[in-house]
Amino acid sequence: MLDKLGIDLPQLLAFVINFFLLFGLLTLVLYRPITRMLDQRAAKIKESLDQAEVMKQEMARAEETVKAQIETGRREGQAIVAQASQAAERLKEEARAEARKEAESLVAKARTEMAVEREESFNQLRREFADLAILAAEKVIDQSLDKKAHEKLIDKVLQEGLSSRKGELN
Repeated sequence: MLDKLGIDLPQLLAFVINFFLLFGLLTLVLYRPITRMLDQRAAKIKESLDQAEVMKQEMARAEETVKAQIETGRREGQAIVAQASQAAERLKEEARAEARKEAESLVAKARTEMAVEREESFNQLRREFADLAILAAEKVIDQSLDKKAHEKLIDKVLQEGLSSRKGELN
């Protein structure tokens, strides 16, 4: 029956044996090395993906670290600005206090100078008044009076009058 179909049995058997031999040979020579090579390649790709994931996590940690450092720097900068503001305010207050002190000392000095000048004016006025009083007394009496004795007398009277007036003023 195989003959009627045009199939030669020994040749068919040779083809089947050749096919299985070639299949076995290709499996040993090509299939296993190619699958081994593909497995190695898949392992390398998996390893690269794992390394990429690790690097991604490290980048995320590094980014968080950088953000934390930036925040720390920002806080430190704000603290420095606050300290500088406080220092400037303190310096401004010290300058105001120094200016106030200097103004008070100038006012005190001016008051002292005014008191000295007023005292000098009173003394000058007293001397002029004494000279005028002596001159008037000389004219009235028409004779020369002892100038020194009269000056002492007039100074004494003026002192008593001035001290009573100073008490009234103060």
